[in-house]
Amino acid sequence: MLLSRLPLKTVTRIGRALGWVYGHVVRYHRGDALRALQRSFPEKSPSEVRAIADRMYAHLGINIVETVRLPYLSNDSLRSQMVVEGEEIVKKALGRGKGAIILGGHVGNWEMMVSVTPLWGYSLTVIAKELKGATVNDFWNTVRSRFGVNVLPPKNAFRPCLKTLKNNGLVGFILDQNMTRKEGVFVDFFGLPASTSPGLAYMAARSGAPVLPAFTLRREDGRHDIRVMEPIEPPTDHQPETIRQFTQQYTKIIEDVVRQHPEQWIWCHRRWRTQPRAQQQGPA
Repeated sequence: MLLSRLPLKTVTRIGRALGWVYGHVVRYHRGDALRALQRSFPEKSPSEVRAIADRMYAHLGINIVETVRLPYLSNDSLRSQMVVEGEEIVKKALGRGKGAIILGGHVGNWEMMVSVTPLWGYSLTVIAKELKGATVNDFWNTVRSRFGVNVLPPKNAFRPCLKTLKNNGLVGFILDQNMTRKEGVFVDFFGLPASTSPGLAYMAARSGAPVLPAFTLRREDGRHDIRVMEPIEPPTDHQPETIRQFTQQYTKIIEDVVRQHPEQWIWCHRRWRTQPRAQQQGPA
């Protein structure tokens, strides 16, 4: 494939052009993105907000091009594009013998981090929603499976994940997606309630596995930093308030990373779409 032979600088230029079309011509959820940014960063001027949104769409365009070329790159080429910080934290956590749960978000090129993790010799299972469009969904799953990632749909994923942890493997959990009122618990995210899956906290409590926050961030030179943070001990019980408090802690970690790199998060995702009933009944 031609894309696999192009240098990173060229791939980046193509991705930025694609992102410009996505954000300025198609204008995919651009209004949602601008409103979410202004609400989350009230100290920023409208021009600063637009600049962040423009960089976000450019970033998403680069993500798409990078992901499309993933299946055609050699393992050595992929490793050369990733700089891992904190691998010793992963090894130490797995030394406990209970596996580890990776707390992630839609920051940087999260697909690259997920896909290439097995290249470092780790068994990885991820829980992923089915994407809209069978062709896109099949392609994404093909990319993940090419590297040996085990992909599970959210429904009925709990027991297989516990089995993975029991076998001292890694389970990846993306936590910054909007959930329905029935599925989620409300925690604070950028000052507003956000319906968030309690599954990660509950899985940690049931398995006794530590939670390792890990994010991939794009460098100026086109390479990626995979940063693994210190482990969070599992909840001590399964009580609803305990689970909510830990879910809040995990969400705050994601928010802190997004605040440092706002252009590398998906502001066009309607993260706050589900709101508590009292707020939904108020004025629009």
